[in-house]
Amino acid sequence: MAGTSTSEQVPVHVYGGPTTLIEYGGLRFVADPTFDPPGAYDTGAGDYQLVKTDPAPITAADLGRVDAVLLSHDEHQDNLDTAGRAFLPEVPVVFTTESGAGRLGGNARGLAFWETAELKRPDGGTVTVTGVPARHGPEGCEPLSGDVVGFMLTADDLPSVYVSGDNAAMEYVEQIAERFAPVDTAILFLGGARHALFFDNGLVTLDSAQGAEAGKILGARRVIPAHFDSWAHFKEGRKEIEEAFAEAGLADRLQFG
Repeated sequence: MAGTSTSEQVPVHVYGGPTTLIEYGGLRFVADPTFDPPGAYDTGAGDYQLVKTDPAPITAADLGRVDAVLLSHDEHQDNLDTAGRAFLPEVPVVFTTESGAGRLGGNARGLAFWETAELKRPDGGTVTVTGVPARHGPEGCEPLSGDVVGFMLTADDLPSVYVSGDNAAMEYVEQIAERFAPVDTAILFLGGARHALFFDNGLVTLDSAQGAEAGKILGARRVIPAHFDSWAHFKEGRKEIEEAFAEAGLADRLQFG
């Protein structure tokens, strides 16, 4: 891990749900933009709906300049809602799954697992964006839950930043650690999300205890939880996250953005 690591070097702000602003190497990245007001979205599974419970604290315009979007997947409204989708064309590049890039077109660029892309920094350096494995549920879930990708941001002179996306696979966390640990900042989508209709009510994102274990596996200096609030399908919130990290002896690594 290059460079010294302080929270001031990589400012991270979580704006409800998964929407996260990362300022890295003079570039501004936004993960999974969602700006809609509370409401319900049809899922295509009968009467079952995704329910947003809390308003977004910002609008797309409030973000100011954005250089790239890190979109873990485009098929679920809790990761890309109506206003977030309208925002995408305003950004120079949207990194996402290969299948998502095909659906979105335009400025969307698909990243396979372990594929990299480089962005020029204002100071003349580069930031490398690596697509890293993610899976939105149990093994074999993709035909129902769709493809997901996580991201790693690295640069020669900056600490690394991991964005998990909606990942429920601890074995993928281990694979990422093999290549990148220790990670400076891990932005983990937590909340222990479950849907009663799918996968026998099994986890489709990490729960709090798994988040603490992931932080340990990654050797993360700090863990910033995201995507654990504002939606009805999350089963664990800030209280459970704090308790799990305290129980794991990692309370000092936990930071809410």
